[in-house]
Amino acid sequence: MASLFMLSCKAFLLMILCSSFNHFFIVTSTEFEVGGDGGWVLPKSRNHEMYNQWASQNRFKVDDTVHFKYKKDSVLVVTAEEYDKCHSAHPVFFSNNGATVFKLDKPGLFYFISGVAGHCERGQKMIIKVLEPETASPQSSKENTTTESSHKSGAVEMAAISSPISVLFMVSFFGVLFI
Repeated sequence: MASLFMLSCKAFLLMILCSSFNHFFIVTSTEFEVGGDGGWVLPKSRNHEMYNQWASQNRFKVDDTVHFKYKKDSVLVVTAEEYDKCHSAHPVFFSNNGATVFKLDKPGLFYFISGVAGHCERGQKMIIKVLEPETASPQSSKENTTTESSHKSGAVEMAAISSPISVLFMVSFFGVLFI
């Protein structure tokens, strides 16, 4: 009778582990709403650093996306030199569909400008720094939570983060099941 109880407990634990197994290995990506609620618009104030200030308040990782919402405008990804000149004849990326989603696919700097004449010079431009991927060190629980400030910045968490501690926890359960 006791062995039947142990067998059913092990089967139950195995079922729970298998059903939640994929949650431990999903990589996190976040979609950021550029400019928060205001979107990708010409700054109304004389604050020419509005978008760079917004970008500096966020942490961008590889595979995150930035969502530009706008009307009668466009988004260009350009080189550093073209960013400084506020002009690009051959942008790396161009979109004018009003709801552009751009994937940050590598670490480093990304330079965005408006394609409408005069908008970049008046502050509708932004530099995003994408962080290097993290090493296998354990992540703090602080990184796994969505804070009030990330909601204000327009960031939306897309999935759960895997951590080595979670993997160790699972492996220990498998060890208990088959002992």
